[in-house]
Parts: sequence; C-alpha cells; structure tokens
Amino acid sequence: MYERFWQQAGDKSTIVIPGWQSMSYFSDAGSLCWFLEPDFAEEIIRLHKIVGNAVTEDRHIVVGTGSTQLYQAVLYALSPQDAVEPLSVVSAAPYYSSYPLITDCLKSGLYKWAGDARSFNKEGPFIELVTSPNNPDGYARQSVVNKSGGILVHDLAYYWPQYTPIISAANHDIMLFTVSKSTGHAGMRIGWALVKDEEVAKKMVKFVELNTIGVSKDSQLRAAKVLQVVISSCQYPTSLGSLFDFSAHLMEERWSLLRAAVRQSGLFTLPEFSPGSCSFLNRSFAPQPAFAWLKCQELMEDCEGFLRSNNILTRSGKHFGVSPQYVRISMLDRDENFYIFVERLSTIHLRHSIQVDERGE
Repeated sequence: MYERFWQQAGDKSTIVIPGWQSMSYFSDAGSLCWFLEPDFAEEIIRLHKIVGNAVTEDRHIVVGTGSTQLYQAVLYALSPQDAVEPLSVVSAAPYYSSYPLITDCLKSGLYKWAGDARSFNKEGPFIELVTSPNNPDGYARQSVVNKSGGILVHDLAYYWPQYTPIISAANHDIMLFTVSKSTGHAGMRIGWALVKDEEVAKKMVKFVELNTIGVSKDSQLRAAKVLQVVISSCQYPTSLGSLFDFSAHLMEERWSLLRAAVRQSGLFTLPEFSPGSCSFLNRSFAPQPAFAWLKCQELMEDCEGFLRSNNILTRSGKHFGVSPQYVRISMLDRDENFYIFVERLSTIHLRHSIQVDERGE
C-alpha cells in the first residue's frame, strides 16, 4: 500500500553505503545498546515527538530485528533466571496469532504461553501483553488481568495516525514499535523498544547480543534515512501530503469500500469503532485498522474455508484464540489486489445463493 508514496519520494530515501562503512559489530561502544546506530536513535526520538504517540524522555532505546526479536528479548529480560517454574505469558483474546508460537517455539524453561488473559487466574507473577490498537480486531486495549504480580508489555506497532487517532502520548514501562507498520518497510526487519527500567533494557540488549550479536547496521542506516523522509514529509508535505496524510486517506477509502462490500454481501459483519480526536491530523475520525476482523454469519462455522472457496485468502480466528467464524484480512495490499478482494467479497452473496439453489434442486 505504501509503495506509491515511496516511489514519489524517489531518491530522497536512497542511501549509498560504501564497502568499508559499518564493518564493526559496534555502533556506539559506550552506549547501553551498543549496536544501536546513533542516527537511527535520533530519528526515532524526532518521529515520536512530531507524531506525539509515545513518550521518549527517560527511556532507553533498544533496537531489534523487527519487533519479533524484541518480544523475545522482553520475555528473556523479565523472566527470573532461578524461578521454580516458567513465567506465565498471557494476552486478551483475540490476540496476535504469533504470540503463542513465538513464546513456546523453544519450549523455554523461563516462560510459557498461558492463553487468554481474561480467563487467567493462576497465582504468582505473569507477563500480560497489551496490543493497542489490537491485532487482529483494531480496538484500543488496556490490561485486563485483575491481580497483582503482573508485568505489562505494550505492543504499539499500530499506534500511528493512519490507523487510529493519536489521543495522547503513550507512557508505559515497555513499548514496542516497528518500521514495518509505521512506514511499510517490512523487509527492513527493524523494530525498537522504549524501555523505562535500565536493568530490563540491559537484559534485552544481552538477549540480542546472544541471539544475533546485534542488529544489521545497513538496515538501521536505511531506516534512519526513511524516518528522515517521513519527518520531512510532516514538516514540508509533498503533493501526496505527509506519509501519514497519504496512508490515512488510503485507509479511510479502503475501509469505506470494504464496509460497502460487506453490506452488499449480507453474509458478514465488521467491528464498529467510535471516532476520536487525533492530535496529529487535527481532525476526528474512527479507527481504520491495518487488518479487517471479519465475522461470517452463524451458519458458516469455518469462515476461512468458506472464503478460500471464493478465492479469498484469510487467517482463521482459531489462530487468535477465538471462534473460526472470524477471520483476519490484511488491508495493506497493493491497490489492484485490494480492489479484486472487495469485488469478490461484495458478490459472494450471489454465488452463495446460486450454490444453495443448486443444492436445493
């Protein structure tokens, strides 16, 4: 979805890295996160200040190979090394489908996935993951476990003005962000964490050191240039506006088309969102998430299978801890693919009626 903006940006986002540059493991040997490129750290702070979506003062920045590695680093940093049993990790369903897989992939003795936060009642310490806006359903989230002993981790990958109104600057102990959702550069594999506690940040850095001996400098330098262009587009908008103007307009258009297709089909429902006042875009609008959380009518128990039979690929709700009557669909594909998707969705009721009639005959 973001390609058109970056195509127009042209050489503004281009960098040249000589063969002799960035050869060392170290970026700043005296820094807590010694593999964090200073230019990238500077652009992260500038971007958050301009957008107003997160507090950066008195925070340590830890860079990772996407927010996936940072999530693993957080689990490592927060888990006691001498605990009798693994630390429970929970999130309210529907939760990000990769959380259980990443948490349990190594069968660590430090932590384990403990499911839906709403039904969690085990005694002892735990980690609660709060994704806001939530992936997959797009709603703003707060912690739901009503007991002491918990440590909160806020995954704010989608807390950007193209997806949701920026109500205030997020101010949490551990906040995760990623380039892929803010600028569209998923292939860069770069994320960052804003961490309040120095010891937690040090342990996260240690995990990344043990896991990959740092993070690609080439990716960080490219990310720094990309964030520079994003910031410049906010200060000196192009004909497309800032990156956030461009993408917010596209998301609004796409959600309007999707809701019209759902109404025309008559077989599905979508979440409804209340509008909020965005301090960055200076207007009020309802959230327009990066994913559509679609529910099939009661007669369809396998929504993913039904849509696949109509040449639409989705991800079943069962991966997100809920009923397979739900599916998640990306709203961020290229224009031509998105238009094919909404056209197919809008005409499913016709094909469905024909199939029912044929079975009746």
